[in-house]
Amino acid sequence: MMSNSKLYKGSLTTIILKLLNEKDKMYGYEITQKVKELTKGELQITEGALYPALHKLEAEGLLDVEVAKVDNRLRKYYMLTEDGAKETVSKLTELESYIKTMQALVSPKFSLE
Repeated sequence: MMSNSKLYKGSLTTIILKLLNEKDKMYGYEITQKVKELTKGELQITEGALYPALHKLEAEGLLDVEVAKVDNRLRKYYMLTEDGAKETVSKLTELESYIKTMQALVSPKFSLE
């Protein structure tokens, strides 16, 4: 398991946007489980980190929220707005560039030109 959660903390917004870009709508627990599954348990997003990030994205107009009743409970589904879809592209480009830069510093022999 990744011990340094600070490393991925800055990428949390990008992770959320990317997942919602691939799937029309998701609810919070579903997002945490998908990240766990995709990273084979290496990355585990806590609710304490996820929900403030979701609320911030919603406040910025990047996410819409839809409430549905599931098994007599209300469940909030999050989905990208048009601005959210544009921001996803921007954030992914930014993250890919950052990863290449870090790769060049950490393992110069593997850096991509």
